[in-house]
Amino acid sequence: MIIDVNVYLSRWPFRSLPHDTPDALVEKLRQRGVEQAWVGSFDGLLHNDIASVNSRLVAECKQHGAGLLEPVGAVNPTLPDWQEDLRRCHEVHQMRAVRIHPDYHKYGLDSALCEELFQAAQNRGLIVQLAVTMEDVRVQHPLMQVPVVDITPLAALVEKFPQLPLLIMNNSATVPSVQAAALAKAGNVYFELSHFEGVGALENWAKEVPVERILFGSYFPFFNLEAALLKFQESQLGGFATSAIQSGNAQQMLRTSR
Repeated sequence: MIIDVNVYLSRWPFRSLPHDTPDALVEKLRQRGVEQAWVGSFDGLLHNDIASVNSRLVAECKQHGAGLLEPVGAVNPTLPDWQEDLRRCHEVHQMRAVRIHPDYHKYGLDSALCEELFQAAQNRGLIVQLAVTMEDVRVQHPLMQVPVVDITPLAALVEKFPQLPLLIMNNSATVPSVQAAALAKAGNVYFELSHFEGVGALENWAKEVPVERILFGSYFPFFNLEAALLKFQESQLGGFATSAIQSGNAQQMLRTSR
């Protein structure tokens, strides 16, 4: 069984991606043995009507991937009444997680807005998925230069909310494995593997970070789904560790949330 915790629906704003329609995305996920995918929406990056973004996401998941696609709501704390968006994610849509993009929404991890969002998510027992980056800064559109999230305040933030299930996503060397291990020890922090790079990257991470804090994530359809699967073919991880990363740890993360 594979649970993919890092998937997106809708269209990437700057270019067409293979499998970026719901039917094609679902077909590919099922073809590769993914039995559950935690899905956010690319619309959450630039749209101001976040409530509509999340409603569309839920409808598309039900229509195209019921039983496979699990919607993960977008929340932008810089917008008015974001608390209502969070409430609707939890109470109306029955979501277990929300996905945040501080890079596109222009707030820091040390801001009062971020702290308020984390507190509200913790009060509701929600998982927070923090996307560190969405696109390599070297290939960004010249009118949309979006820096990688500054993770310097992350340790202090985790210290304030040690029980909050926090998943770091799209971590392209921003949080090195040694620092990741310290964060995992300090709080309820997890990492997905879509951006683990280099030969033996997954195995090397597992030497530093507890295996139970690493989750399967593909960043599909922005990344090729097979790229995440191939990380296991080259690794020397045993069957127990592989099973934990591919599904068990995500299931455990859900159990720690409400």
